[in-house]
Amino acid sequence: MAKVYVFLANGLEEIEAITPVDVLRRAGIEVITVSITGSEFVKSAHNIIIKADKIFAECKFDDADLLVLPGGMPGATNLNEHQGLRNILIEHNLRHKKIGAICAAPLVLGGLGLLKGKKATCYPGFEKYLTGAEYTADIVTVDSNIITGEGPAAAFAFAYALLEQIAGSKHVAPIREGMMYDHLVDVIKN
Repeated sequence: MAKVYVFLANGLEEIEAITPVDVLRRAGIEVITVSITGSEFVKSAHNIIIKADKIFAECKFDDADLLVLPGGMPGATNLNEHQGLRNILIEHNLRHKKIGAICAAPLVLGGLGLLKGKKATCYPGFEKYLTGAEYTADIVTVDSNIITGEGPAAAFAFAYALLEQIAGSKHVAPIREGMMYDHLVDVIKN
């Protein structure tokens, strides 16, 4: 079974953190939320307190199949300032393992040079931080081992892309159907 770590920082965008956790757990994926604050409690950008499964110091991460960075401000900046997380991301990327980042969080990957020569998306205005990447402005962009999402409204599309990358497309359709996502997309199109 795949194992996913979702990193939580003060100031995160809660929908971008919780939606991937929800979707991946519905699919039977082991997901561990990890606070980088030193406390198991994290305060979101909209003053919601979230209790993480673990704190950063309690984890090894060498068993991770996917690392996920939610956006939000100053959440993305706080992620970027955590040297331990930065080291884990570099090591994970060197092993060609999957990394997901949404909204402002791709700035962490850009600053580490992990987007060089790759396509990526992010919240509009943050593309200047995608050093070396080709900015797509798409809702979700997958390039090699990197999965990026545009912003809060892209949280479901991002979560389904993460699921597809670690479990395959056959696992995505039943989850989308059960969550009424395809119905929503059809209504919006019409």
